[in-house]
Amino acid sequence: VHATHEAGVKVGGIGAVLDGLLSAPAYLKTVSRSIAVGAMNTRNSAEMERLFGPRNRLAVRYFSTGGPSICAPALSEALSAIERDFSVRILYGKRGFGAADHEVVLVDAGDISAERFRLFQYYVWQNFGLDSGRHQGNGEFLTTLAHAEPAFAALRAVLSDSANAEPKTILCHEFMGLPLWYAAKLNAPGAFRSAFVAHEVATVRPIVESDGGHDTRFYNVMRLAQTQHAYLEDVFGPQTWNFKNDMIKTAAGCDHIFAVGDLVVDELRFLSPQFRRKRIDLVYNGAPSKHYALADVQTSAAKLRAYAEALTGHQPRFVFSHVTRLVTSKALWRDIRVMESLDVALAERAESALLVMLSSVRPEGRTGADVAQMEGYGWPREHRYGWPDLVDLEAELYGPIQQFNARARASQIVLINQFGFSRDRCGQRMPADLGFDDLRRGTDLEFGQSIYEPFGIAQVEPLSTGALCVVSDVCGCLGFAATSIGAKPGPWRARLDALQERLPNIIVAPYTDLPADYGARDWRQAMNIGQDERDGIERQIARRVARILIERLPRTPAQKQTLIDAGFSLAQQMSWDVVAEAQLLPALSA
Repeated sequence: VHATHEAGVKVGGIGAVLDGLLSAPAYLKTVSRSIAVGAMNTRNSAEMERLFGPRNRLAVRYFSTGGPSICAPALSEALSAIERDFSVRILYGKRGFGAADHEVVLVDAGDISAERFRLFQYYVWQNFGLDSGRHQGNGEFLTTLAHAEPAFAALRAVLSDSANAEPKTILCHEFMGLPLWYAAKLNAPGAFRSAFVAHEVATVRPIVESDGGHDTRFYNVMRLAQTQHAYLEDVFGPQTWNFKNDMIKTAAGCDHIFAVGDLVVDELRFLSPQFRRKRIDLVYNGAPSKHYALADVQTSAAKLRAYAEALTGHQPRFVFSHVTRLVTSKALWRDIRVMESLDVALAERAESALLVMLSSVRPEGRTGADVAQMEGYGWPREHRYGWPDLVDLEAELYGPIQQFNARARASQIVLINQFGFSRDRCGQRMPADLGFDDLRRGTDLEFGQSIYEPFGIAQVEPLSTGALCVVSDVCGCLGFAATSIGAKPGPWRARLDALQERLPNIIVAPYTDLPADYGARDWRQAMNIGQDERDGIERQIARRVARILIERLPRTPAQKQTLIDAGFSLAQQMSWDVVAEAQLLPALSA
């Protein structure tokens, strides 16, 4: 059972994990049945549109507000009774996860019985120590918790046709998945084993994002604090305001703890003594490992260059990309800093480039009508402030992009603040036959220089196509890559150095490296690292990354083929089959 907020609709990284893992042959061979369980909001029209959209491949078996039930009468009656008891809405069916289809149980608890919910919160506090009283004013907390008990009741009804002796495990994907485990322990103690899958440490993310020193400060502080036996709240103060912190701490009671990256293991052990004493297994995320012919890569690259010409009036020699959610942790300003140095080098070689930033603060993106309106003034090459165009962080990012484009001699940056990459999503300037797969196949370089990146699936998606992948040294995928090329276990920096030396496809930008003369000897000194110090380090590292890139960018078919071969070889060792067979399933059996 996969307990996740992305059970119904793919929104971000966990959705990509489910697509990869739940369709991996090694997983399907061993796991006889998988059910994704989570919340839904039937009042959100955009969410419902995506839930029932053809790309989601949803086949409904039961949905009381959406037509006749096609499941067994006994199950239909049981689900109806749960809806009445809890005052919720339930959907049961199957939907696509990658190339496979699996069952889903979704619950809308927007009108849940206040009495039932209060009792559940009381028993959760009594048994798990989670004090709901601290967070009653937080809508996200209440939504995360509210669906769990009726969802577990629905899950038991769906599982009623299974033999009781069949092993059952709940994988709690992040803090959002923990409430289903609470409900299972309270209502059916001993019936399920549990695993907490730490896709990040949600306590750490706001600490990294909110301070001007970002990753440069945090990871140096953490490293020094751990040598001095100090924990996160000793250093950064009480985090009781953060319900995610309170929930994650309860996860130490799960039977298994999995982390998607080496630094996530360190962050969990830094979080509390309970995690320091627990076994934590590394279960990395996988990378696509499809083999691409050089001709297919070249065809997609030609389409991208043609689209670049339609946007800017010039066809560039190279097309770069950054596909991501637009949040502070993705550090898109670092891309601009690298491009500033790279632009000079490109101009000296009489070469050119376009960087496509495909990033939106709205997961659902803009409607077709919105795009048509914006195209009237030249979107996405030109933007205007305010909805349906630039909002929030999009508006903050566009200013530096405009400044770069005004100064640059050999390159440009285009921000496509939309979810999706196709003509129906991005407008009539995009060729009808250009799609997201072309962006992945045709890009020469994928940026991903995050300040907080527990794994970084998007950063390594284009490996098999021969793209260069530029990632920061806090990106969790680097640990998997280093393991895959046989780098010896040891200090994080040594593993990254081995990876950088032996693999041409990945360029590591070490933004947490302090200058030799900085001299931080304990965590209190490292806490003084601020924006000025980080800015200085970023400028230095950006110049270094640009020097590497200008040498490694492929300029002949033979050079591109070498990168395709090396990238595919690495991606095979980082596939979802490897994750399932060598990491997840053995850890669950331990």
